[in-house]
Amino acid sequence: MTTGIQTQPAIETIEIQKTVEIAAPIEIAFAAMLDELGPEAQMMDGKPMPFELEAWPGGRWYRNLKSQTGVFAGHLWGHVQVIKPPTLLEICGPLMMSYPAVNHLQYRFTAVGSGTRLDFVHRGTGLISQQHREGMPLGWGHWMEKIRQRAEQKA
Repeated sequence: MTTGIQTQPAIETIEIQKTVEIAAPIEIAFAAMLDELGPEAQMMDGKPMPFELEAWPGGRWYRNLKSQTGVFAGHLWGHVQVIKPPTLLEICGPLMMSYPAVNHLQYRFTAVGSGTRLDFVHRGTGLISQQHREGMPLGWGHWMEKIRQRAEQKA
């Protein structure tokens, strides 16, 4: 039997905040977010990145890779912690991190005149890789823009 102890990097935290103004009613903006966190999700290069979002407390949010592999395969990103349509969605879980980490996402919608303001916050803690630290702000920005575009097209 072999036993070893390795020193690990320090536990780190991350916080990303983004706000986007959407020229669409709050109900349409919330529905657009559900679409973009579900089967309409795309990577930044436009490739499909299909998700399933079970939009109820405790529901799973996961990448559905069945269409690519022919068998059920995927990656759990989190669980719905709070959902209050059309104003709030919170998700907690590992997200894209296949290592020790815990994350919390909050999508908060506020009606502003005939439009909507979407405030997004991602807070995480764990052994967060440098690649994720650098890439997540870009990725969340991409998703926020896709939500805005989808909502404004529907409106």
